[in-house]
Amino acid sequence: MHERFSLESSGGLKREIDRLGLELGLSDDFSVYNSAVCTGGLTIPNRLAVHPMEGCDGESDGAPGPLTARRYERFAKGGAGLIWFEAVAVVPEGRANPRQLWIHEDNWESFKEIREDIDRWAKEEYGHDFSPVVIMQLTHSGRFSRPVDKPKPLIAANNPYLNERMKLDEDYPAITDEELMALEDDYERAAVLAKKAGFDGVGIKACHRYLVSELLGAFTREGIYGGSFEGRTRFYLNIIDKAGKYADEKFIIASRLNMYDGIPRPYGWGVNEEDYRKCDFSEPLKLIEIIRQKGVRLVNATMGTPYYNPHVNRPYDAGEYLPPEHPLEGISRLISGAGEIRRKWDDMIVVATGFTWLRQLSADTGAWVIKENKASLVGMGRMAFAYPDYARDILDGKGLDVKKCCITCGKCTDLMRAGSVTGCVVKDFKVYAPIYREKGGK
Repeated sequence: MHERFSLESSGGLKREIDRLGLELGLSDDFSVYNSAVCTGGLTIPNRLAVHPMEGCDGESDGAPGPLTARRYERFAKGGAGLIWFEAVAVVPEGRANPRQLWIHEDNWESFKEIREDIDRWAKEEYGHDFSPVVIMQLTHSGRFSRPVDKPKPLIAANNPYLNERMKLDEDYPAITDEELMALEDDYERAAVLAKKAGFDGVGIKACHRYLVSELLGAFTREGIYGGSFEGRTRFYLNIIDKAGKYADEKFIIASRLNMYDGIPRPYGWGVNEEDYRKCDFSEPLKLIEIIRQKGVRLVNATMGTPYYNPHVNRPYDAGEYLPPEHPLEGISRLISGAGEIRRKWDDMIVVATGFTWLRQLSADTGAWVIKENKASLVGMGRMAFAYPDYARDILDGKGLDVKKCCITCGKCTDLMRAGSVTGCVVKDFKVYAPIYREKGGK
């Protein structure tokens, strides 16, 4: 069952993996991180990525704010080859937080400025030959929308598990087919603006049960966007097509995609019909084959939802409940999802997730993942909040400094749930500890 992190060496981790009978491994050959990966006409200079981590610190009009710029300066100077820029809403009512980023005609130039700054900061640190690939994640928060001071859910379908958690009636109205059709065009407009702003591509957010992700599991929804596999994937694939009209060698379409929700059928995606605790990757893999045929070659594989079963997508030490499994089981599941994609399609560039709980041993497990071809890149989320230059230390062969690592305490999430700007309270304490105390944290 659940255990807090207490491992001090790779040997200890190996013994724990063997005890649990998991398909995980370690490698001390960090040279695997130094090779480049090409997708389209873009070259990702190394095998390390920063996941899309929202700071909830944009301006009221959706433009990046000073803390946003500070975060991306730290990421750019940190040395990761891929920066998956945080979720940017395509419409104001689709924001998960009043300060979530939102791109539109009146502020796209502020995104152009931060994109140019990322390139400048990286080159100042590593020279003119180094340029990280930067993908803008496009989103609509759906049932988790909170564009003003209180939630304003916009659901794809009623779901008794999530409705109960959110205190929504069982007949709460769902977004209409007509509204979804209009939203497809909003995604297209946002993709055009992201390209205009100089981003290297857009990543369609289809994970963690936000709107696109919820539609994928909308078995009970009626109309053209629900029920059958074709209906449930229609919105997502239409967005891929509309954004794809602007793709070229220097601007790609990518996606962060749930491989498994961990919610019982008929409400969950990628779950076994008889036992929701088991994965069934058949539909996610079928969908990936379709987007692959449409030219998508970069996928960030993830699972779960932080609003219902956060231990599934981010194994932790401390959180709102005690998880029913050892964190290593969750890490193994996350890596298995990425590995299934790589096993089927060698031309798919796959970013794996789930490493942060391992602290300083993340680098060893990530090296094994790349060496065994279970993913193309190793991505870090909470670790990047706490340790923005984690990639530099791995690429230099030093490995990770345990004193800088994220301790998976959940305080960054506490800030987000409190409607605040967010960051690492423990390791970036001068900025975020005072905010945390102001919000009542201890």
